[in-house]
Amino acid sequence: MKTVLLLKEIYLEGFRNIGNYIVRNYFKVFTWFTIVLLGVVSYAFLYRLVTGFAFD
Repeated sequence: MKTVLLLKEIYLEGFRNIGNYIVRNYFKVFTWFTIVLLGVVSYAFLYRLVTGFAFD
């Protein structure tokens, strides 16, 4: 019975760490993606301001 409980604990610990790793990397990728999109929007807005685009 101790062996089964030990294997269960190892199994749960392994998947707990995988979940944290996936979530942590997902948020890193999402953060960089958001920063890139904000950069593109800022560039487009400043380009329109500099070229004299009429914001009617």
